Amino acid sequence: MTDAKTRIDETVKANDVVLYMKGTKEMPQCGFSSRVAAVLNYIGVDYTDVNVLADEEIRSGIKEYSDWPTIPQLYVKGEFVGGCDIITEMALSSELDTLFEDNGIAFNKDAADKIREANA
Repeated sequence: MTDAKTRIDETVKANDVVLYMKGTKEMPQCGFSSRVAAVLNYIGVDYTDVNVLADEEIRSGIKEYSDWPTIPQLYVKGEFVGGCDIITEMALSSELDTLFEDNGIAFNKDAADKIREANA
């Protein structure tokens, strides 16, 4: 598991925004991964996607790395943010906007506002 943990740590630290997910940002393979990728894609965040289905060591290792039992998992500037429910709540409450703004992550504020308007 050490190799997986090292690879995860390097990926999380080398990229501003990382989404560990089932599938890819272009083709998610589960509804939860699809929801988080859709939010990030819609608001124009530049992020690295890691398909846990392509590597069993990463799939199990990411759960140990974050001490979080489910996938997807979003990391911003090396910090674990949360999974699907947390990211959804943050998007709807503007907390995700604040997180990105505070960390210098570019995103489309108008698109983020449209998500909230559509779910009001």
